[in-house]
Amino acid sequence: MGIITRFTPAFKNPHLQTLYSSFFYKEEPLKFKLEHFSLSDGDFIECYWQKNDLKNIVVLLHGLTGSYYSPYIQQTLRELHKSNFSTVTMHYRGTSGKPNLKPRSYHSGNSEDFREYLNHLTKLYPQSNFFAVGFSIGGNILLKYLGEEKSNTPLKAAMSVSAPYDLAMCANRVNRGFSRFYQYILLKELKKMLHQKFNAFAMEQFVNFKKKDIEKLNTFWAFDDAYSAPIHGFGDVHNYYATCSSKHFLKDIAIPTLLLHAKDDPFMTQEVIPKPHQHSKSVKLEVHKYGGHVGFIGGSFFKPEYYLALRVREYFEEFLSSRGG
Repeated sequence: MGIITRFTPAFKNPHLQTLYSSFFYKEEPLKFKLEHFSLSDGDFIECYWQKNDLKNIVVLLHGLTGSYYSPYIQQTLRELHKSNFSTVTMHYRGTSGKPNLKPRSYHSGNSEDFREYLNHLTKLYPQSNFFAVGFSIGGNILLKYLGEEKSNTPLKAAMSVSAPYDLAMCANRVNRGFSRFYQYILLKELKKMLHQKFNAFAMEQFVNFKKKDIEKLNTFWAFDDAYSAPIHGFGDVHNYYATCSSKHFLKDIAIPTLLLHAKDDPFMTQEVIPKPHQHSKSVKLEVHKYGGHVGFIGGSFFKPEYYLALRVREYFEEFLSSRGG
């Protein structure tokens, strides 16, 4: 598939690319219809719909501490709406503004909840074509799922943006230089969630630290070793990162999948970008020199073009066109 829209970066600074939308994207959030979905273990997730033509449905998976209101989600929804795609943004446990019902939360390899929800959708809309796009850890979750399912998935095509293909390498990278700012911001939200967990559950039955120790968890290595790994059954952080890094699943992906990535992504080094021998022929890489992390801001400072969102719409349009859809 060829690229129709050309990406001309508005800035060649990775942090401007990464942070621009958070500060300057001011569009009113699109209205949605809420779907409350009960998971098989008694917990729940909330999914936000924009229903157009139900022939083609795109499921969106947000990044760490993200939501329907994240600028990259809103930008993508607006673009997909132009082509009459129906969209549903799947919130992970506890990310829609309502605390989930378990001591556990979500994690970077939480493909089980996505699988369960997607299977529900296919039963609800058996005549629809399904697509998915994941951003950051949403991309990691999606790629892991695709590798696990191989050709078994109901998805016709998928796209991943700025996925952390190697979780250990990424945890190392965000603990250096200015990238520690991103680690600080994300961990601030995650620690807030942990405080809520301790208020709601007898957490010391499940993890080996006390509520007063939460503020000491100042790196992803520490947070994931103390909470994410044990609460989700991985034991320690090393097993968690090794088990859930999407790089291990790329060879088994059997449907058309586009990976959009920037070499200057401040959440990771170029070393994480998959090599041709590390992925199947169904996987295509689009790697840009600039773009930051879930950025890809084109145009200019005062007249930005959100290439990321344009590319998502274009990719799924291309797929449908190539199949006469």
